[in-house]
Amino acid sequence: MASLAKGRLRAKIPELHKALTARFKDHHGFMLQRMLAHIDDLDADIAAISGRIEAEIGPFAEKAKLLPSITGVGPRAAEAIIGAIGVDMSVFPTSGHLASWAGLCPGQRESAGKRKSSRTRKGSELLRTTLVECAHSASHTKDTYLAEFFWQVTRRQGKDKAIVAVAHEILIACWRVLSTGTAYCDPGPGALRARSEEQIRRRAIRQLESLGLRVTLDAA
Repeated sequence: MASLAKGRLRAKIPELHKALTARFKDHHGFMLQRMLAHIDDLDADIAAISGRIEAEIGPFAEKAKLLPSITGVGPRAAEAIIGAIGVDMSVFPTSGHLASWAGLCPGQRESAGKRKSSRTRKGSELLRTTLVECAHSASHTKDTYLAEFFWQVTRRQGKDKAIVAVAHEILIACWRVLSTGTAYCDPGPGALRARSEEQIRRRAIRQLESLGLRVTLDAA
């Protein structure tokens, strides 16, 4: 049993040997047998359900294979996304319509100098959960557009809002992939950094011009 340990638990194999030999009686063996039998039953259920899902999604298999090209989206997530939004994106004139329908369209509401709640509205719980899981996965990737996007939003608004923002970006990417029938192409973190730098320049110029100054930019 100790040899079945995985991951970090393998470093504790000597302790596991002691735990499984010091007080491992028939009662413990019986309970362990039942636990293993339960795991086998769950594995059988997963296999059966997976087979049914594959049969149901068969007509949309080509589109389902494209979605995992999006950073953070795996085959199971792709199936869940298609189950929630379908593959016919003509029902959503724009990606913004899809994001609004899904309840993943946050924004800032400000009136009379007072900032109001910008929470996303309630949409499909299954779709939201799936996209948030994909966003967590994407945030841990290296040298990708979505990972860079996550950290930029995190610095401004915190991790919770950044995850929702990445989930929104993934949903937009899903709309584009399903609309065009082409795989997602990650532009890389450099594209986002360049766009952010351009926004900083424009913001700085507007602020200086608002003070009555004429701004000319020269490379250092």
